[in-house]
Amino acid sequence: MQNILIVGSGDVARRIFSRLAQRHRVYALVRNASRADEWRAAGAIPLLADLDDRASLQRLSGLAEIVLHLAPPPGEGKKDTRTRNLLAALGKGKSLPRQLVYVSTTGVYGDCAGAQIDETRSVNPESSRAGRRVDAEQCLRQWGAQTGVRVSILRAPGIYAADRLPVERLKKGLPALAAADDVFTNHIHADDLAAACLAALRHAGANRAYNVVDDSDLQMAEYFDRVATAFDLPKPPRISRQEAEATLSPLQMSFMRESRRIGNRRLKNELKLRLAYPSIDDGIAEACARRNTCLS
Repeated sequence: MQNILIVGSGDVARRIFSRLAQRHRVYALVRNASRADEWRAAGAIPLLADLDDRASLQRLSGLAEIVLHLAPPPGEGKKDTRTRNLLAALGKGKSLPRQLVYVSTTGVYGDCAGAQIDETRSVNPESSRAGRRVDAEQCLRQWGAQTGVRVSILRAPGIYAADRLPVERLKKGLPALAAADDVFTNHIHADDLAAACLAALRHAGANRAYNVVDDSDLQMAEYFDRVATAFDLPKPPRISRQEAEATLSPLQMSFMRESRRIGNRRLKNELKLRLAYPSIDDGIAEACARRNTCLS
């Protein structure tokens, strides 16, 4: 039975755990006691620690053969100090993990002006948030090369699920960009991202990056329209980019400044993953079916 450490205890981590629980001993790094109780009840072994506190991470050394790193960087700064603290803790013991899989973001590519890209595209982060992800990737690659630990990087776009669709946004009537100003956006269902993490354990190459995206090729407003139609909500009004800059929050606008159409050939050919939700329409349909079941 292998020991697996999951770092980052959110929704995708729980989906991964549900597929591992019967065959592996799983440790979950959590920051507070309430989350520890949840993971313990699910069958995991919780470890109460904080990636922002290096001293609290001492127990991680030599603990697991495999590490799944899903924790986000800190909210400010140029460096991902959390990943740096994690690697320092993992490296203190006599034994290192055999493999580490890191879930990064496709935001590391920056704005590609709607071009079709793959993993050979150079990173060009345009937000400080994406810059910290690039720092994490670089630290992990260097650590993997120095230690021999097989490090794999999964770059994920907007993660969605039945309960993670922009329904509340649509109910508020927030606008979307007009077609001339709109951006191409990429998606992955949370179940498929969880499956990709497990596929990486079996098939990923050392210091290799993989885009974990579905087959959809949509502009953002079209995505909103499809969700609106499925949930019988009004489609968002269209406005120009100039109007959006004056209307929407900086955080909302940050997702409307970068346009990419990301390919997933490595995901399918190298990780051998068959997507459960190949397109956003598949995920929306599943969410509607779940809603109808709840209403009946």
